[in-house]
Amino acid sequence: MQLFGKRRFGVLAFILLVIFWSTAFSVVKIGLDYSPPLLFAGLRTMIGGIVITLFAYLWGGAPHFRRDWRIFLLLAVFNVALFIGFQTFAVLNLPSGTAAVLIYLQPILVGVLAWMILGESLTVMKIVGLLLGFAGIVAVSSGGLTSGGITLLGVALGVASALFWALGTIYFKKYEARVSTLWAVATPFLIGGVALMALGLATESWGDVSWTGTYVAALLYSALVGTGFAWLLFFGLVRAGEASRVASYIFVVPLAAVVIGAVFLGEELGPSLLVGAALVVSGIYLVNRRSAKAVPEPQH
Repeated sequence: MQLFGKRRFGVLAFILLVIFWSTAFSVVKIGLDYSPPLLFAGLRTMIGGIVITLFAYLWGGAPHFRRDWRIFLLLAVFNVALFIGFQTFAVLNLPSGTAAVLIYLQPILVGVLAWMILGESLTVMKIVGLLLGFAGIVAVSSGGLTSGGITLLGVALGVASALFWALGTIYFKKYEARVSTLWAVATPFLIGGVALMALGLATESWGDVSWTGTYVAALLYSALVGTGFAWLLFFGLVRAGEASRVASYIFVVPLAAVVIGAVFLGEELGPSLLVGAALVVSGIYLVNRRSAKAVPEPQH
């Protein structure tokens, strides 16, 4: 994944990641109108896992399953079964933009956990930047947070999803030198998808799935674009740079998700967008601002 370390490719990867993840929230919201949540989440992750497995088989090198099965299993638990599972229920119980805001507590959590577990620096500027970024997200979605349709259960699900995602990101960063990025995406999504499908089949009914063209399109988009390719981009970027810096950029995702939800799903969007956008941009700048004496980070 040295390609992501080159500036022009890294910028393109970030742009694509923001587009993929921000549109996925509204698409999942649409898909859940036609399917029970666990069956939708299970199908989404399994399809995404199958596609990335094909890429991993061709270009991912040796997976070393016998040696690294514990790593793949924990990635499946944190980044798929718990994160995707809780995310799906959060989107089901909240407006898509509000769910995105809560789930994107993740960069704040990654910044703190990367300092605690990985020994990454946590300067005053970085703390201020992370808090400014999240303040911007809250400002943008303030209309949705005060207009009703928000439940304590939905909020708890969103926060839990953010925590599990942060733990999965830190765990991958800790062991990135041991595992192939492609296999680190493919294997957990296959394992997690099977687990979610099994739970869905045990608690939900195939008869409640409405196989319309809209549902199939939402399922395929969320599986291929919002899940498989997006996670591959994300892990490639985490491998190429400091975990907390990479995570800070994705504050842009819920900004875009709020706008997309307002435009396509009729979710409320107030004039706080400009204020929130300014806070997000300021936060990203502070988190990524380097001191003149800073030593460049090594590229993997």
